Amino acid sequence: MLERKIMQDLIAWKNNPLKMTLVVKGARQVGKTFIIQEFAKNNYKHYVYINFYQNENYKTIFEGDLSVDNLIKQMSLRIPNIELVPGETIIFLDEIQFCPNARTALKFFSLDKRFDVIASGSLLGINYKKVESYPVGYVEHLELSSLDFEEFCWANGVSRESINDIKEYFLERKPVPKAMHERMLELFKEYIVVGGMPRVVYDFVNNHNFQSVLKMQRDILEDYKDDIAKYAEGTEKAKARACFISIPKQLAKKYKKFQYSIVKSGASASRYEGSLMWLYDAGIINFCYNLTHPELPLEGNAINDTFKVYMRDTGLLMAMLEDGSQEEIIDGNLGIYKGAIYENIIADIFTKSGKKLYYFEHNSTLEIDFFIRYNKKITAVEVKSADNTKTKSLNSVMQNYNVKQGIKLSAKNIGFKDDIISYPIYMAMFL
Repeated sequence: MLERKIMQDLIAWKNNPLKMTLVVKGARQVGKTFIIQEFAKNNYKHYVYINFYQNENYKTIFEGDLSVDNLIKQMSLRIPNIELVPGETIIFLDEIQFCPNARTALKFFSLDKRFDVIASGSLLGINYKKVESYPVGYVEHLELSSLDFEEFCWANGVSRESINDIKEYFLERKPVPKAMHERMLELFKEYIVVGGMPRVVYDFVNNHNFQSVLKMQRDILEDYKDDIAKYAEGTEKAKARACFISIPKQLAKKYKKFQYSIVKSGASASRYEGSLMWLYDAGIINFCYNLTHPELPLEGNAINDTFKVYMRDTGLLMAMLEDGSQEEIIDGNLGIYKGAIYENIIADIFTKSGKKLYYFEHNSTLEIDFFIRYNKKITAVEVKSADNTKTKSLNSVMQNYNVKQGIKLSAKNIGFKDDIISYPIYMAMFL
């Protein structure tokens, strides 16, 4: 079993006497059902599992009267051998996006408090218009992504103690011992290629077969395309698919601002921005917004219609490229496009640690990959994939825009120069 950080969040939720029903969101195949089932089985005496996709008849439980007394009666009638004991039972409503009435009922479970209730599903942000009365203020939320880099390290046998040791070098700004540094760089390149989709990681950890990894990733990509065909409405189907397919080309440019003309000749924001938002709501992409000025607050200076688009799982981005790209990353090659891959992995790491993404580009002459708030200061972050780690743009923005702190992420060990700190790229997880 892969160890996931969200398990501790679920335990904390269970132990909170003031808890409400919990909604766990996330893209397809990030492990929502598995982790919630493990949590339920290990922490409750009684467990009721209702999957609205596997058994459409379960929707009838939530037709008509949504009082908890009636729902208990309907469940006991339609689900064999269940036990509903107040204080000892958890009810797991899986694929809840297929039963809007069940989402409405979450409010009544929160008010009733006899049973702990978790709801989960993919594309939850897309079907909200079909919910007659969404339970605003009566549910808590967690989001599950694919494995982050630390979880990937755990899966590959790196102990928590070793991660803590590496973090001490980060905090003390001391170089990491060579053997440890090289091992972490090797794991980081593997994480780029494998990504964090649980089924893919599990297969890689057990078999170390990159061809098997690639096949599984491409199967997931086909599932995403099938989702677009199934759930996007009307003309959104073709537009969302076109936006999705264009992502590798968008990232191939020197300046990676998303351009609708790459999606389709003559395309415009007015026709395609809804399709991009569909992909975001589905948990497939992240937005990184340009800043008018590199100043705090970052959100206050963000330009809403100027952005880059990254895949939420870099392994899936790798699988969108041609055969041989995996080998090139592991061997340290892939030319100019390697920079796009490394930007995507840092965007993925930042997002999984709860950061929103921002960058700064000025007149197509200066671009800083990311800006973050770090140690209460605005901080420019440059990602370097090549051996040449000169920081011309970083130096320029710090000299001309009153930015006092810069971070360079590369394959090199920890170092300093003026107000720029160089960290090994795997230490992005500690920022």
